Amino acid sequence: MSAEDNDYSEFMGKGKARERTFETEIPIGFVHSALLEPYRTRYFVEDEIVKDCEIEMDPAYRGIERILEGMPVDRANIITERICGICSNGHLWNSVRTAEAGLNIEIPKAAQAIRVLAEELERIHSHLIFIAHACEVLGHETFAYRSFLMREPVMQILYMISGNRVNYAIPVLGGVRPRTQIAQWKGKAILEAMDKLDANLKKFIERFLADIMVMSRLKGVGVCDKRTAIKYHAVGPTARASGIDFDWRIKMPEYKDFDWDMVVLDEGDNAARVKTRALECLVSARIARQAVEKAMGDSDVLNRDWQLGSMAIQHSYIEVPRGELYHSYRLDDQGRIRHYIVRTPTVTNLATMEVVCVGDQLTDAVVTLATCDPCLTCCNRFVVIDERGRERSMTLQDLRRGGS
Repeated sequence: MSAEDNDYSEFMGKGKARERTFETEIPIGFVHSALLEPYRTRYFVEDEIVKDCEIEMDPAYRGIERILEGMPVDRANIITERICGICSNGHLWNSVRTAEAGLNIEIPKAAQAIRVLAEELERIHSHLIFIAHACEVLGHETFAYRSFLMREPVMQILYMISGNRVNYAIPVLGGVRPRTQIAQWKGKAILEAMDKLDANLKKFIERFLADIMVMSRLKGVGVCDKRTAIKYHAVGPTARASGIDFDWRIKMPEYKDFDWDMVVLDEGDNAARVKTRALECLVSARIARQAVEKAMGDSDVLNRDWQLGSMAIQHSYIEVPRGELYHSYRLDDQGRIRHYIVRTPTVTNLATMEVVCVGDQLTDAVVTLATCDPCLTCCNRFVVIDERGRERSMTLQDLRRGGS
């Protein structure tokens, strides 16, 4: 990486101590009708044009990693599923996946298919929530409500599989819970529901993407070119909307037998980020259908032939609705969690939007931040305290040294 690519000084100030030369500051949040999540944005504007932006994300800190320290791994998985309510399956799956890699636990094929099915259904319902929120911010209530209406059949299918609508509790060490096994009768019922869902999704997305009032507010605004996306480490649909053709599913062995296409657009504007997620709903529906067909039957879904013990630090990456999700930890001799680390997509995606919104009209800048689909419940993970008990800011050099 060149020296120019490493130069963040244009956008990285010193918090409240940063010298301001702009005529007006517009703070939005932590609680605001345009925000789904509790973050505070300070827009520095001149003639309603955003000249600088600063985002604070502290309120959602819950100390999840500290809570998990020393906890038995099976009990810890109850907590990891509750890191987020929208992508609960992704967090649980990645937590379970980390231990399975370290303990060399083999997973039945039917169980792998059920895990994929749950994740893709979760991706659809997450993207539909995003579309609803984007339309709400744009002032298009009709599409917002229609998007929520489209989400309901997805939640019903998840309920049919797991018995739950939010925390599905599907993956466990060695496979999935036996109650989520997809018998022939259940598989047929799910496929019938998927037929209706597919048809309605296609109609809704086609109508949504063709709407002039929606697209005119999004096209050419909040442009994030490929170089900027790489520089600020955008991930997931936010990155793919800027021409970065990467998705962790292409590296996950669980997806190797599935036929699907990655959605990659080059425009990099707000419209592209919305369109990417809308089109990914159709891709996920296609994968979900294949997963049901692979999982149907009486095949085993849980491998109990393994032993809990010590495990060196393991790392796992998966693709959740907002992008790259990283989990890492080790187990001691008693199978207890040590040094759990979670890194979620919003950390880098929201930082990217903080840069991209500069130059937008103020009303458009709020939409720009929303188009990365931020999730602060997942995102905020640590607070640095110095020896005197005060919060301490970390520089880029501190992070590269490991925070020492």
